[in-house]
Amino acid sequence: MPKRSSIKRPRDTNQLAKMIVGIASGEIDDTPAKTGDGKNPAAVALGRLGGLKGGNARAASLTQKKRAAIAKKAARARWAKKV
Repeated sequence: MPKRSSIKRPRDTNQLAKMIVGIASGEIDDTPAKTGDGKNPAAVALGRLGGLKGGNARAASLTQKKRAAIAKKAARARWAKKV
């Protein structure tokens, strides 16, 4: 699905008609501005740091007994009969 245009459309019908003619004739560029992938690099870095630590930190903090209980619960849920 194409992204919406970054150009604000005027509410006045005459101005809107002029803009449409300008886009059709090529006087006005209607393509959205290229801003990479649209994500904030700082937020991406922070999210990646948390994601890299998460599973390993949780596994290190769990006891063998607790890990076994989690695994058994997951196996029961995976193989449970769906009615």
